[in-house]
Amino acid sequence: MDRLPPLNSLRAFEAAARHLSITVAANELHVTPGAVSRQIRTLEEVLGVQLLHRGHRQITLTRPGDDYYRAVTRAMDALREATLRLTKRAKRKQLKVRAYTTFAMRWLIPRISSFHAANPGIEVLLTASLEPVDFRKEDIDGAIRLGDGKWSGVNAHRLVSNVLLPVCSPALLAASATKVKKPADLQHQTLLHSIARADDWRYWLEAAGVDKQIDARSGMTYQSSAMAYAAAVEGQGFAIAQRFLVEADLQAGKLVAPFRQTVDMGDFTYYLLTPADRKESASMATFRQWLLEQFQTAEAT
Repeated sequence: MDRLPPLNSLRAFEAAARHLSITVAANELHVTPGAVSRQIRTLEEVLGVQLLHRGHRQITLTRPGDDYYRAVTRAMDALREATLRLTKRAKRKQLKVRAYTTFAMRWLIPRISSFHAANPGIEVLLTASLEPVDFRKEDIDGAIRLGDGKWSGVNAHRLVSNVLLPVCSPALLAASATKVKKPADLQHQTLLHSIARADDWRYWLEAAGVDKQIDARSGMTYQSSAMAYAAAVEGQGFAIAQRFLVEADLQAGKLVAPFRQTVDMGDFTYYLLTPADRKESASMATFRQWLLEQFQTAEAT
């Protein structure tokens, strides 16, 4: 037998076997006892097996009926659980957000659990990409992008101050062979770069007045800032960092900032972008408010 038995008959049999009563099963299913009995007989005919012993006022399961009841119960329980999971998922509102890999790994992911805890009905689908965002062609609700805030066709919400500073491991700074007391001393050190932020060292060296002494392109280059920061933690050199992305490592002592000189990039910083031609959903508004509050709290401390 390749096809499934009649599902209504299975339902009637499961209820009757569970209660060992045709009448109680009929009440549960909101049908007549006669309808339940007919459904069970149909099932027995399809299977070619007697499932119930029918007494004057009670029913009992045959041995094959008992085995079949257990199998049907497992299958129906699995179906109920799958249906419950599906309906719960359908009730959750999915929010599609794009960010940069470093931003996601070092700032957003460590904090996103607090958003989920406060908003269990909203599921954030987070993706990472360096590519420009086109809300007209892509199925995303919001994107965290770096720029001057002047994008067309979007609402841009400024998130954080973008402050650049060199960082390195405490061990590298304390090493006897390393004598870094002023910015000019970096000319003898390995500078760590990110392909995505190729000009950051130049900005800082110019602000420190040593751009003529030090080649801003020298050193080692990594695909992302996250990789450059990891290399700095491992003592491979000096990385030029965005302060809010390494704040946790600075507080934990994994990284140190050897100079007071910093560069505030002003309006060139991170923004949450949402499409201007699309009404903001309640879920997106909730996420935007949470994101802004997170940065406001961090900058206030």
